[in-house]
Amino acid sequence: MIKTDALIIGAGPTGLFTAHQLKLIGLSCEIVDNLDKIGGQCIELYPDKPIYDIPAIPECTGEELTNNLIEQLKPFNIKFHLSERVEEVKKNNEIWQVKTNKGTEFNTPNIIIAGGVGSFEPRKFSPKECEKFENKSIFYAIKDKTIFKGKTVSIFGGGDSALDWAIELSKDSKVNLIHRRDEFRGAQASVDKMNELAKSDKINLFTKYQLKSVKGKENLEGIEIEHDDKEVKNLETDYVLGFFGLIMQLGPIANWGLNIDKKTISVDTEKFETNQKGIYAVGDICTYPGKLKLILSGFHEGALAARACFKLARPNEKYRFEFTTSSKSIKKRLGVKE
Repeated sequence: MIKTDALIIGAGPTGLFTAHQLKLIGLSCEIVDNLDKIGGQCIELYPDKPIYDIPAIPECTGEELTNNLIEQLKPFNIKFHLSERVEEVKKNNEIWQVKTNKGTEFNTPNIIIAGGVGSFEPRKFSPKECEKFENKSIFYAIKDKTIFKGKTVSIFGGGDSALDWAIELSKDSKVNLIHRRDEFRGAQASVDKMNELAKSDKINLFTKYQLKSVKGKENLEGIEIEHDDKEVKNLETDYVLGFFGLIMQLGPIANWGLNIDKKTISVDTEKFETNQKGIYAVGDICTYPGKLKLILSGFHEGALAARACFKLARPNEKYRFEFTTSSKSIKKRLGVKE
């Protein structure tokens, strides 16, 4: 049985920064994540995709952001439990008893759910024959963009991911962008940039088309796309990318007695506490009036939730806010020499 002041569920950016905030104020914490690596969606879905809205960082990738957050945690030696999913949560007096699918057990007064959108998997192409090419020539997320250099890549989708990757990969690859509608759902700046590249033949644009079939035996050789008017085109391609969004499942969280609204968890905006005392939700998985699904919002939510944990973890102590620039105790925890 592991005793800890707080248990964080989710090792994405919000969970990592929340851990940092807990350790800064002198609380212990451990992190559980059902993925096999640290970084959450940033690493699983877009490690190479540029991010532009992190304060004071003009541009970074999901992998760079994750690595920087891990570096920030180095003074604290936090224990991660990867490839584990929390299955059971029960309360005994004021302590939550938590058990994972691997039998790891925790006793803690505080649980912080930072699980992004919960368990997720991408929406996939309809043709059955696509399955044999998955993770070889057909992908629903990009983990290493270098494999596409000098190749022909056919990208399906009309949202930000499809547009961003079409623009990015067009620098070194031949790109076909296929969407089932004329209108795109992505940011207008990305739509304008994509149209500009299409006019200069840097991107081959096909609208009102969908994937009909894939060709090839051992290796993918080409695809058939079908227009709304039933016209069929054959395209030679080395790779196919599908960006149709995610199918989101809350998993066991749905059975913990929390106020759930459209697969998100309702919280207050003082502590980001749920309707269950001692359980908090931060990041994309929480909802409240005015919620913005931004990483920087998750950082703010995690900072407040961490401080709320102090009262339950140390009921006989009074929390005193301190600035990192002047606090000797915080500097000591960080290993900063005076």
